[in-house]
Amino acid sequence: MTQVLTRVLPRAGLLAAALVAAPGVAHGQGMGAKPESREVTVTGVVVDVSCKFGQGLTGDQHRMCAQVCADKGIPLAILTDDGTLYIPTSAAMPGDGQNGRLKEFAEQRVTVSGKSFAAGGARALQIETIKKA
Repeated sequence: MTQVLTRVLPRAGLLAAALVAAPGVAHGQGMGAKPESREVTVTGVVVDVSCKFGQGLTGDQHRMCAQVCADKGIPLAILTDDGTLYIPTSAAMPGDGQNGRLKEFAEQRVTVSGKSFAAGGARALQIETIKKA
């Protein structure tokens, strides 16, 4: 019995490691694979994610609060009419924060162009251009 376990357990460990790694590899992640992107132009509202989703605060009356939160590091994002949340990112390494570019548009509609990437249940967006919609 001991001989069987010494042969089977190391192989089982390799199989377990392969199964854990497989989902990331299957989706093109890990192993140095660059995430797939596409050029997009989207229109939506610049939201303070903490107040929007944690407190339900939105709109012009919340604009100044969103700007203060942005200065304190709370992320701003772009929420489109269809409910897609675009998380602004940077192509720079290490990434630069994007709140400085979005702050003046807090709680306003914007049209943004750039590269979009899948990001869990949201989308990441490397902003190239931004203007008030």
